[in-house]
Amino acid sequence: MKKVSILLIAILFLFGCSDSNKSTAGDKTGLKWYTNIDEAVKVAQKEDRPILLQFSGSDWCKWCIKLNNEVLHTKEFADYAKDNLVLINLDFPRTIPQSDEVKAYNQSMAEKYGIRGFPTVLLMDKDGNVVLVTGYQPGGPKAYIQHIKDAYKTKG
Repeated sequence: MKKVSILLIAILFLFGCSDSNKSTAGDKTGLKWYTNIDEAVKVAQKEDRPILLQFSGSDWCKWCIKLNNEVLHTKEFADYAKDNLVLINLDFPRTIPQSDEVKAYNQSMAEKYGIRGFPTVLLMDKDGNVVLVTGYQPGGPKAYIQHIKDAYKTKG
């Protein structure tokens, strides 16, 4: 009986970890994070919204984790983004499983956009043209939102 209980706990733990590993900022904040740029561009064009594309090492990159915790996973950022941005996250984890297809797609997009480090955040217009290349910015969600707004103001 004890072995069965331990096995059941282990199985539940593994499934629980698996589900949390699949979570994105959208799971915690209600935001939708796309994982395909072409799909997100179609949505951005339809909704007439700019795009925020994050290249992240979510489970190992110190600055990616800071950006997620201090900005992207906050209610203040979610409140802004839900009506103002189309969000994309292309992740390069070390311990979170990904299919070979996802790995290949993410790598091809990193090469296409010349990504050299993490986090790299591309602010793009609704057609997918890069407006600004940025990354972690100190100051929390309010400062980051202003950084985004300033980037789109200077573009126009």
